[in-house]
Order: sequence, then structure tokens, then C-alpha cells
Amino acid sequence: MAVKYKHSNVYSMYFCIFTCYKWMHLFEMTNSYDIVYSWFDVLKQEIDVIGYVIMPNHVHYILYFSGAGFNLNKVLSNGKRFMAYEIINRMEHAKDIHTLNILQDALTERERKKKQLHKVFKDSFDAKAIFSEKFLIQKLNYIHHNPVSGKWRLAKDFVSYEHSSASFYEEGIIRHFKPTRFNDL
Repeated sequence: MAVKYKHSNVYSMYFCIFTCYKWMHLFEMTNSYDIVYSWFDVLKQEIDVIGYVIMPNHVHYILYFSGAGFNLNKVLSNGKRFMAYEIINRMEHAKDIHTLNILQDALTERERKKKQLHKVFKDSFDAKAIFSEKFLIQKLNYIHHNPVSGKWRLAKDFVSYEHSSASFYEEGIIRHFKPTRFNDL
């Protein structure tokens, strides 16, 4: 059973991560990196995306809320819902019945009663308040190096990974989405 934790809106910047169900490579399988960028575009109307990396099975990002009274949980759950619908749509279009069945079988009875059809993401997400520039830089470095750290070898170097804000921060190159540079806030 998922434990719901309401994140505080005391701080204005958060390092967040959400993951696909059982760490399945759903973004890669459905080539759905673009839907994360679409979500970022929606956020951009009121929330700044400071940095990000979209991995085959999870997303790291830093959000900055300029106004008070925001609900981090609602922002992220709405984004995950939007992305889940599109990922399922792409699987159905590709006739990936095997994966669709896995995601359907993963539902709890409670989720079925709520008319949920597939489990695309883990129920929860992680969010850590960013309270200093030092911590922000540490998290940006972590995000940007993720594609070439540990088991991941998604690019020859961290700056060249296509689905990251690293090229923006290191070389001024915008690939798919322009984040807000933290020192421009």
C-alpha cells in the first residue's frame, strides 16, 4: 500500500524523481521522451524547470515555484497521469500486449475500483527541498551525470546525452527543452 506524503511548500525549489513501474524502461520502449518535454512545457507557464534528465525508466528534475501556495503532490501526480495515458496509448498503437498485460496485472483491487487500467509508474515520487546553492549544484551534477554513472552508459560523456539539461549548462546548447538557468532566477 502506498504511503502518501504531502510535501511542504515552505521551500520554493525541489529535486524530484519518479520511476516507471518495476523500473521498466517504458520511456525507451515507447519512445516517450517527448511527453516529458510536453509536460515541462505545461509546467513552464507557472513553474520553472531548472534541470532534468530523462532516463529510460525514470526522470530526475528540479522545479522552482516562484509563488506561494503550490501543491507539489498535485503538480507531480497530474504530470504522471498525463504521461501514463500517452505511454499506454503508444503501447496500444504498437500492439505491445505483453507489456500492457504486465501493467494491467500490477493493479491493486483498490486501483481497479477507481477505474485505473494500468500501472505505469510507482505510486509515489521522491522530492527533496533545495535549501542552498551548494545543494542545488550537487543535485544538478547528480542529474547530469546519471546517464553515464553506474550501470548506465547512455552516452560517451554526460554532456552529449540527448535527454538532459547538461548540454545547456555546460555548452549553452538547447536540445529538446530549455530549462531556466538557476542563477537567472
